[in-house]
Amino acid sequence: MQKKVDFLVIGSGIAGLSYALKVAPHGKVYIITKADEDESNTKYAQGGIAAVMHDPDTFEKHIQDTLICGDGLCDEKVVRMVVYESQERIKELIEWGANFDKSSSGEYDLGREGGHSENRILHHKDVTGREIERALLNQIHNHPNIEIATHHFAIDIITQHHLGKPVTHETKDISCYGVYALNTKTGKIDTIIAKSTLMATGGAGNVYSATTNPVIATGDGIAMVYRAKGAITNMEFIQFHPTALYAPHLKPAFLISEAVRGAGAVLKTMDGKEFMQKYDERGSLAPRDITARAVDNEMKARGDEYVYLDCIKIDRYRLLEHFPNIYSKCLSEGIDCLKEPIPVVPAAHYTCGGIKVDMNGRSTLLNLYAVGECSYTGLHGANRLASNSLLEASVYAHRAAIDAIELVKKINSPSSIPDWNEEGLEYAEEMVLITQSLKEVQGIMSSYVGIVRSELRLKRAKDRLDILYEETKELYDKTIISVKLCELRNLITVAYLIIKMAMARKQSVGLHYMVDGKGKKK
Repeated sequence: MQKKVDFLVIGSGIAGLSYALKVAPHGKVYIITKADEDESNTKYAQGGIAAVMHDPDTFEKHIQDTLICGDGLCDEKVVRMVVYESQERIKELIEWGANFDKSSSGEYDLGREGGHSENRILHHKDVTGREIERALLNQIHNHPNIEIATHHFAIDIITQHHLGKPVTHETKDISCYGVYALNTKTGKIDTIIAKSTLMATGGAGNVYSATTNPVIATGDGIAMVYRAKGAITNMEFIQFHPTALYAPHLKPAFLISEAVRGAGAVLKTMDGKEFMQKYDERGSLAPRDITARAVDNEMKARGDEYVYLDCIKIDRYRLLEHFPNIYSKCLSEGIDCLKEPIPVVPAAHYTCGGIKVDMNGRSTLLNLYAVGECSYTGLHGANRLASNSLLEASVYAHRAAIDAIELVKKINSPSSIPDWNEEGLEYAEEMVLITQSLKEVQGIMSSYVGIVRSELRLKRAKDRLDILYEETKELYDKTIISVKLCELRNLITVAYLIIKMAMARKQSVGLHYMVDGKGKKK
């Protein structure tokens, strides 16, 4: 089936949905998402969205906190732009129906997280992302120009390559004409032709064995853009959240929000001793890169499987009122965090690198925008400041929409784009080949390309991954498309990019920590 639209949106988190609402008055919008419409990284965001709302906080404080956390690699122009535009985007989310918690005085009850010098986190209990997703989907459903297609998996970007023209990384005018997408309900591959395409596919946490990301976070957008010869950058910066609930049977890992530490919880070793002051004067409120390395170091030095997050000092009412989901989940695992500490471990959480974009969300491929976790804007630098990601997605969705509205007025899509060709392909004989390869990729990345790295570990990871790449390419070339096979292909691509960029950066900076690095490079 061929479908022609003005605006194609791939992904249904805060980036894709808010962009869709903004462009919808100007043309036909088609949103595709690989699972249910609300299944996105946004839905799992617990802590909230960072923004300066009132005194004593200032824009300059938020800017400096972001720059310090980014460890010298943030683009300061981008940081200032995002922070200055934050209040308007918050007002917009509220107008769309998102509810943020207020104190008894009627002002917004602002939380505080690691790396922030002031309370500036707007939240809805401990399920902020779910509340934002609910509000946006409600608006989407009521807009006549927006169609949302669930269970559609984007396979590849359509470029001049599919029109028979040679395309390389040196080609200057590579254009995006839409995507080929697998309708997983029918098994058919649709050709979706669009004047403008937004990649809002989220992160790639599932390249690691333990992640707080949902199972759909397989780096699809990043891998598709790389295959289409678009620019990808800074993939070595993978943020590990320091406090995921230690429960190896849970997939994804359950996040214990940084806001819990902001409320007064402290990290302790298994014998009950606080340790964060050894690593940073901010203690348990140090930024995530420092905290995750500290937790990892304590666990390895002591031979422990986890550390404790002690919430006992948090007022009972405050904990139950602000963190009901966390309390309930811990209780279901036999932990009453009002009376006993929570066992926690680090887990892969956020992809700071991604598709390189400008300040309007434009990628290096013509007619293709990227917003949210799949993109690299320069805001996060070498390490993301807590709760800046939802803000970044909101600001860049707004700017990309303004740009795309003008773009589609000038674009005429090619008239003869070929459909997907499956001739001569066969069904996969053994799914175990795919599932086992996935486990191997995740094992390689977790063992050799995790919180702490070395040149030897990275070389071993690349050598192992090269074998998996060749095996998977051979399987892909002869097999009828399936979601699991495509996800494996994408994760191998993402793993390659992380390893390649980690090998190129010899010095430790931010989230990229090399035990044999020659000093620290800003």
